Amino acid sequence: MDIMEIVVSLLIGAVSGWLASKLMGTKGGLIRNIILGVVGGLVGGWLCGVVGISFAGILGTIIVSVAGACLLVFVVNALFK
Repeated sequence: MDIMEIVVSLLIGAVSGWLASKLMGTKGGLIRNIILGVVGGLVGGWLCGVVGISFAGILGTIIVSVAGACLLVFVVNALFK
């Protein structure tokens, strides 16, 4: 993985985390949104692979990341509230 792929992954993670936080009504800073988006992308990508759904391009990656991040926020809120 070169530096450009890392930067793009972090940017997609930041956008996805921000969108997920807005959709789920949570608050957080840039670092939290990046972590949420990147981990959400991993969760969403894994779940899409299990179900057999595939998305292409950056828009598809953002959709999967946001869905995974929303699921992650939901599970964390359910466990710790």
